[in-house]
Amino acid sequence: MKKKAIKSVLLIALLIAFSCDEPETIVTNIVHTDGTVTRKIEMRNSQNKFKLSDLQVPFDSTWTIKDTIEIGKKKDTTFIKTAEKLFKNVGEINNSYLADKGANKDIKRKADFVKKFKWFNTEYRFSEMIDKRISNGYPIKDFLNQEELNYFYSPESIKRDKKNSPDSLKYRAFEDTINRKTDNWTLKNMASDWIAKFSGLVEGKAGNDLSRESLKARQDEYMKLIKTYDNKFDSLWKAGVILKEMIGEKNAVRFRTEADTAIEMVTRDIFVNFKDYSVRIIMPGKLIGTNGFIDKTEILLWPVKSDYFMTEPYEMWAESKISNKWAWIVTGVFIIFVITGLAIRLFRKKKN
Repeated sequence: MKKKAIKSVLLIALLIAFSCDEPETIVTNIVHTDGTVTRKIEMRNSQNKFKLSDLQVPFDSTWTIKDTIEIGKKKDTTFIKTAEKLFKNVGEINNSYLADKGANKDIKRKADFVKKFKWFNTEYRFSEMIDKRISNGYPIKDFLNQEELNYFYSPESIKRDKKNSPDSLKYRAFEDTINRKTDNWTLKNMASDWIAKFSGLVEGKAGNDLSRESLKARQDEYMKLIKTYDNKFDSLWKAGVILKEMIGEKNAVRFRTEADTAIEMVTRDIFVNFKDYSVRIIMPGKLIGTNGFIDKTEILLWPVKSDYFMTEPYEMWAESKISNKWAWIVTGVFIIFVITGLAIRLFRKKKN
């Protein structure tokens, strides 16, 4: 079932794809040993148009802002806006998210920084977390295997390279399989979320046949109904035909308002109006762990898309360490001191 058909189920036309006016945005976090973070935002657009409503990540007049133009090989013009600011701590970054009035203002995002002293090394961890949108859904790992998950979370540049490689047919078929599975995932989340919200709205007013447990037991049946009616679902829902099949004619008449309200709530939860962007992290010292990807510039990269945080929080994290040379020196001196002391005692004992 195509996502276009899924959207019609929710009775609303939703724009998920990029528009031509939407800037391509990359956020780079340069993490320093003292917990300060230099944050850089680069936005590229075919038009010199960077409206607040289009901005994926917040910045304001306190940032250092620069505008440049790039002319491509085909004489095409790209307008570039860069913004940079040094944040004293991640708390300031989080405050900027709370004050965000841009395109993604309704999405809860949070940065975190942890520094651990371990004598020989000091370890650092920086992360950005995006809260999940629904609590009544299923994790994507229930639908995709590990190889498919790796591809699902990959940056578009990596996917594009694979689809343009000598194994292009293999990867295009592989992507089609993933799309079918994620469509089913979205569909099941819709059904589950609607059941949770509808049962909550009618609780105390309806019988046991409309309890969450009773409706949940028929979840697969509801999914089959949606697939069966496909693009006709919208008109048939409005006519009350499908709701009657789902909960019976009497309940469909009595609780039509609650059913429609639940549909609207599901729409806001699942098909959020989110504009994608990418995140990079540059850590101090040597990288020792991450869940990110290495891009062509050898920098950690994460794509940020709404599907990634539909049913689970989406965390982008990196860990690094710096060797404490002074600790090695102090430890070496101490060991030499201890060995020397033992040698002297042994020498004196033999002499006596």
